[in-house]
Amino acid sequence: EARPLVEEGLRGSREILGDRHPDTMASINIMASLLMKMGELQEARPLLEEGLRGRRETLGDRHPITLESIISMASLLKKMGELQEARLLSDDVMRVMKETLGDRHP
Repeated sequence: EARPLVEEGLRGSREILGDRHPDTMASINIMASLLMKMGELQEARPLLEEGLRGRRETLGDRHPITLESIISMASLLKKMGELQEARLLSDDVMRVMKETLGDRHP
């Protein structure tokens, strides 16, 4: 029921704002999250990859929103059974968070 609405919103964001606008990238992640919840993991993956690529290009690798995208990708990979790739991404996020926030951050 939600899928057509989210797809329409993503299409509109792409057309009006462009692919690298923060709102479009948020819409990409919303669509990917919905697909993951629906069990459509293969369909969600290219969207998460696109969103992560866009956030890395526009925000950088250490930005909190980029890190959230990496966590989402790791979660997807884990659900797909790609445990080694998921672990590598999770380890990268933890390393960056420790470097940025320190060991004592809650």
